[in-house]
Amino acid sequence: MVPARGLIGHKGPMKPSYRIAIVDDDDGVRQSLSSLVRSLGHEARTYASAAAFLADEGDAPDCLLTDMQMPQVSGDQLQAELLARGCAFPMIFMTAFPTDALRARVMERGGRAFLVKPVDGEAMLRCIEEAITS
Repeated sequence: MVPARGLIGHKGPMKPSYRIAIVDDDDGVRQSLSSLVRSLGHEARTYASAAAFLADEGDAPDCLLTDMQMPQVSGDQLQAELLARGCAFPMIFMTAFPTDALRARVMERGGRAFLVKPVDGEAMLRCIEEAITS
C-alpha cells in the first residue's frame, strides 16, 4: 500500500515519499543530511535544536534523525519527551561521543540505529530505508 503523502517517480516504478526530520545543532551536518535525504526522494525538515523540533506543530515526521549532544535538550532527552507524548515514529541517533550506556538507553527505548559521527552516507541511507519500510 502506498502512503497518502504522495509519490516521487522519475523513471521506472513510483516510490513513496516520506517526511524525515533532522535535528542537529551543527548547520553543516543538517545541510549534508538534508541533501542525502532529498537524494532518496524524501522531504527533509531541519531543526537546529530539539526545542525547535518540539515546537513544530506540523505533521509528525515518518522518521527522526537526531544528534545526541546538543545544548539545552539532548537527543536522549528528546526521545524521552517524544515517547511521553506518544510519538511512535522511528528515531535514528548520531553522536561523536558514543558510550555503551547511552547506546543501550536509546536502543532499549526503541531507537532504530545509533551511529557514530562522522556518519558514513551509505550507512545512513540504509538506516533510513530500514526505518521507514519496517
